[in-house]
Amino acid sequence: MRVLWFLVLARLALIVVSGSLVGALALPGWTQQERESDELNGQRDRRVSELPLSVAEIPQLSELKQPATTLKDWVAQIEASLVQITNVRVEATETGLQVVLEIANGALEVPETQIIDNTLIADIPNAAIAQEFSQVNPVEGIALVSATSLPGDRVQVTITGTDAPPVAEVTAEAQGLVLSVTVGDTGEVTEEDTIEIVVTGEQDEGYNPSSASTATRTDTPLRDIPQSIQVVPQEVLRDRNVTQINEALENVPGVLPVFGSSRLNASDFVIRGFETNASDGNNILRNGLRESGATVVDLAPNIERIEVLLGPASVLYGLANPGGTINLVTKQPLRDPFYAVDATVGSYEFYRGAIDLSGPLNDSRTILYRLNAAYLDRGSFVDFFNANQFSIAPVISFSLGERTRLNLEGEYTDRSTFVDPGLPAVGTVLPNPNGDIPRDRNVGEPDTAFDSRISRLGYRLEHQFSDNWLIQQAFQWRAANFNSDDSFYVFPASLDADNRTLNRVTQSLIGTDTNVYDFNVNLIGNFTTGSIEHQLVFGVDWGEFTRTVELFTGTAAPIDLFNPVYEQPLSPFSLAFNGGFYRSTLGIYMQDQVTLTDNLNLLLGGRFDLSTETNRDFVVGTETRQTSDAFSPRIGIVYQPIEPIALYASYSRSFTPLSGTTFEGDLFQPERGTQYEVGVKADINDQLSATLAFYDLTRSNVLTPDNRPDVPPDEFSIQTGEQSSRGIELNLQGEILPGWSILAGYVYTDARVTEDNAIPTGNRLNNVPENAFSLWTSYEIPSGDLQGLGVGLGLFFVGERQIDLENSVELPSYLRTDASIFYRRDRFRAALNFRNLFDVDYFESALSTLRVYRGTPFTVQGTISWEF
Repeated sequence: MRVLWFLVLARLALIVVSGSLVGALALPGWTQQERESDELNGQRDRRVSELPLSVAEIPQLSELKQPATTLKDWVAQIEASLVQITNVRVEATETGLQVVLEIANGALEVPETQIIDNTLIADIPNAAIAQEFSQVNPVEGIALVSATSLPGDRVQVTITGTDAPPVAEVTAEAQGLVLSVTVGDTGEVTEEDTIEIVVTGEQDEGYNPSSASTATRTDTPLRDIPQSIQVVPQEVLRDRNVTQINEALENVPGVLPVFGSSRLNASDFVIRGFETNASDGNNILRNGLRESGATVVDLAPNIERIEVLLGPASVLYGLANPGGTINLVTKQPLRDPFYAVDATVGSYEFYRGAIDLSGPLNDSRTILYRLNAAYLDRGSFVDFFNANQFSIAPVISFSLGERTRLNLEGEYTDRSTFVDPGLPAVGTVLPNPNGDIPRDRNVGEPDTAFDSRISRLGYRLEHQFSDNWLIQQAFQWRAANFNSDDSFYVFPASLDADNRTLNRVTQSLIGTDTNVYDFNVNLIGNFTTGSIEHQLVFGVDWGEFTRTVELFTGTAAPIDLFNPVYEQPLSPFSLAFNGGFYRSTLGIYMQDQVTLTDNLNLLLGGRFDLSTETNRDFVVGTETRQTSDAFSPRIGIVYQPIEPIALYASYSRSFTPLSGTTFEGDLFQPERGTQYEVGVKADINDQLSATLAFYDLTRSNVLTPDNRPDVPPDEFSIQTGEQSSRGIELNLQGEILPGWSILAGYVYTDARVTEDNAIPTGNRLNNVPENAFSLWTSYEIPSGDLQGLGVGLGLFFVGERQIDLENSVELPSYLRTDASIFYRRDRFRAALNFRNLFDVDYFESALSTLRVYRGTPFTVQGTISWEF
């Protein structure tokens, strides 16, 4: 019944939101513009810069169409609309000339090309030209350039060479199409030699990216992946003014924070009911290589987008928890100069400044660079809280011939933050006879800080042996140092019977050093066996993870929750642990994406992993070592009954090594995850996509107390535990109408304990809501006097969650509303972002009954950005 009511309320909410925007959306037909085609969006390696639109010409009254009043009319107008070419310019260059087809808004589709004698002909569909154009002998070697209208809403551009057909490179940019023409020579020239369609900057994919690499390690269309994968694109990060990973992943309702507060020093998540391991970073990737979750709170300025693969991913990435994998995709160098700067000021002393610089370092554009840097300083509604972070991330890209590219990448982050210990459930979630604990209460101590410094160096090398075979190689070294030096941080230990006296413990990290080495190589080939097409991936990856910890603990004076007195004497610190953890991994995998027919694809894959873990105690001189191995298969099928619809089914497994032994002295087997998933994916007008997924995920070999009579109590564990998660996921993202974009999702999750010696069977897994829903939608006026003015609205619903596996306390549900208003003109953008618009007092998450985290009250942030 609760699910039914939720679905009814969610539908009503969507109707209200849609109704409120209908007035703005019933625009004249001349505002309806086509999006870029998937063929152009699918080009890789070089990306189109996001450039502001020029001021649109206001049409005459006779040119206006009647506004659409029904969905059928809207669709008809979208399909019938043309992209207007407002001007044609011819500019001389060192190698020939440049033909620029200017448009007011929208996007021109990829031209169809052919060569007749010495003439290169490009036919552009779904386009109209305001005034036909021709120019004779614009430069030496070119006899004629013309642009004329053709029947069937097409525009034809012809470029005639005097002695040979010219060579052209077609670039899609926000202001239109650019044909960079080189005078041809008199040698034999083919059609493939004369025109190349490329992307030379950042391609603005809007809210509906067409492909992702996380699921297959290849740039595969999302529709062809037999597993649910969701993408939070750059446009959503920008429109919501996201600076923290928790905020970004709110757009994926199946991903919820465990360390929910941005006031902590780590990010850990529940994905499809199961928790990731932040300290190991097995479920968080950066460009496909493992990332330590403890370094991911405030997003680095070089994050381009976030891809979330839902379900097991061990077949490609090795050891990982079964719920899913988060891949942070970084920005890459651009072929054209690009410079951007932005500044943000907001509530609770929030200040952030960032730069983004890119372009070529030489005239031939064979050496490109990108430099992202940002400084962040922010406070909080919680007393004494402050965090600051400086990040810089340079990338240099070398084109080593026509088939080889080398990227050198670096990154450095210096971060200092107060660690929020949270608040007890009694007095926040539960009633307290002394009253409610104030929202801004801090039960730690002032002037305590946790410092971290993270350095990264790496490279990516890609060489294409032929049109069908290439090799990709990547290496990353990452060093992280976490410490509190002469400072410390405080955690709650217990609450006295008076429900106001909180006993506290202290921790001080003299030094926690982490060094990580990751190496990956993939051989990717395309070939056929008869009529069957294959895309084969054979890969090897190797990793070394080393962490040393020197931890001191003590106690702090008890604190009165309702009348706190700070800076009381501390007990002396004593050494609690001085040791190290080492892990070496080696994985070998193979995957085959098989195209049986035009509408039937198979995905087959398997991986073998070998993992060795060593724990050392430097004080007593002990060492334990354990080796685990596992095979992880995956199989999937995708069937398209009609072009825009894909039905899929898949089976996959994951593994996570466990340290320790049973009572009999046997090593623990790895935890295993097993998932069955079916679903349907739909593409609507190449602008809007939807995914509906049903999954059944089981986590087995879970450690549980060994309660056998001959085993000493509370000393040993046995692998008889099991947990299951079953659910439904619905995702919708893209552009509903020109200027109106949406990213929305709903998940139903039934995650429970199915076998355990200590936890009752049937208990819900902690921090997992049964229902969750998210919506972010924005509308930007595409033309006219108010062109560039836009608004955004966000709704984020999270249902009730259990604080612990014992299901002792339940966090209440909440619905938070966010909003934005922005204006973009030419290369300038200004925005106001509002979070928690109605100042709802809600709870983000909880680590225990003593550590509950409240959500942030109403905040506002203002951002100004320039591109030049």
